[in-house]
Amino acid sequence: MTRDNFARIILIAAMIGGVSYFAAWDLHLPPAADLAWKGSGVGLLAVYAALKARRLDGWLLAAVMALGALGDVLLGVQFILGALAFLAGHLVAIGLYLRNRRLHLSRSQALLAAVLVPACVTIAFLLPTDRAQAPGIALYATGLSAMAACAWISRFPRLWTGLGAIFFLVSDLLIFARMGRIEPGFAVGLAVWGLYFAGQLMICLGVSGALREGTA
Repeated sequence: MTRDNFARIILIAAMIGGVSYFAAWDLHLPPAADLAWKGSGVGLLAVYAALKARRLDGWLLAAVMALGALGDVLLGVQFILGALAFLAGHLVAIGLYLRNRRLHLSRSQALLAAVLVPACVTIAFLLPTDRAQAPGIALYATGLSAMAACAWISRFPRLWTGLGAIFFLVSDLLIFARMGRIEPGFAVGLAVWGLYFAGQLMICLGVSGALREGTA
């Protein structure tokens, strides 16, 4: 079996793991099994990115996915640890996107990137009803929104990587809103997980595809 064929199998397995995680919610699995299932989707995306990596940018993508999978698991153990893992992933992603920033931006593209960070941080700060959580959430949202802004102005395909980063951002804002502003429920959970996993998948495919084709 060639390396590329094995990578395709891993990608399919990642998609199955991520999409099927919805099914785990009503199975009342032991915590370790639930967390392993939860982390399987993005964890396998990290393996896929590593199999596709040929130079530093590819390995940075693999690190972003690996830190995302670690965050998925740690959120079920200790929320702060999970958030720190995701924040580390955002910082690595910022480095990746800035290494591959677009040389020429339209006015609308530059404006969106400039507005995204203060808008996201302000919204995130206002969402939790427990105001003691607001500063920490705003700090995390700074890294999250900077990641999305840098993805948007990178040379990677905007409809894949840029939009995927926006999906990730919206998913996390829904998590913050669930801390009191909106009622937790299946539909909200579906939106949170669906946007998050779709975003990670789009980021992974957008970056790895562009690196493979030499367009970034």
